[in-house]
Amino acid sequence: MIRLCLAGATGWAGSALARAVAAAPDIELVAAVSRSHAGKRLSEVLADPRLDTPVFASASEALARPCDVFVEYTKPAAAKANVLTALDRGAHVVVGTSGLTEDDYAQIHAAAVVAKREVLAVGNFALTVVLLQRFAEIAARFLPSWEIIDYAHDGKIDAPSGTGRELAHRLSAVRRPHQAVPIDRVVGSREARGADLGGSRVHSVRLPGFAISAEVIFGMPGQRLALRHDSGPSAEPYVDGALLAIRGVGSFVGLRRGLDQLMDL
Repeated sequence: MIRLCLAGATGWAGSALARAVAAAPDIELVAAVSRSHAGKRLSEVLADPRLDTPVFASASEALARPCDVFVEYTKPAAAKANVLTALDRGAHVVVGTSGLTEDDYAQIHAAAVVAKREVLAVGNFALTVVLLQRFAEIAARFLPSWEIIDYAHDGKIDAPSGTGRELAHRLSAVRRPHQAVPIDRVVGSREARGADLGGSRVHSVRLPGFAISAEVIFGMPGQRLALRHDSGPSAEPYVDGALLAIRGVGSFVGLRRGLDQLMDL
């Protein structure tokens, strides 16, 4: 039985995961984190009697209860501190929160090595996103130029999204894209060319009507290839991937990135 502590258990994605955990025979939810519902039982908040779990205001309080895996599903401002606290308490960690930087991941990796625990960072748990990332890595081997567009609802505070960041990170490991006009030679507003993440230009669109979408466009003379993932308003597409991560984390020491680390791709 895997003892789980879930931070962000009452949020959009966290609540869907909590309900799935309640139905899982091999995972026990021992503690939940939600500042807005601290002191309550999760069953009361989510109207699900199976989730008779106490809700704490902070990860530090929740982690006073021993657990095997800590899932971080809160906000970018709190994510790194929560992960480091979980490692210090002896838990493996699955990160679902977006917005962490390369420096954040470097610090987390170092802490995980010291703690002899694993952190599995997954920018997006949807299995279709895992395939998008792998297809893009293959395409980057043959197509020298690309740009990334990340779409989200207008209330999303982090830009680029975790999906966009992870896609840029993976493509940078393949090669740096060719740019016919370097950014320092752009005439006009250089910001219009997007942010530089590992050499990739990343553009973040924030508008009502979007949930989470990611697109990478490859171009060659006379032809182009677009790979795109779109998610709807439900958090259900992320549940299966999150359960896979919870069950699979712990076989490695340090930080690993991407759900494909647990899949035979």
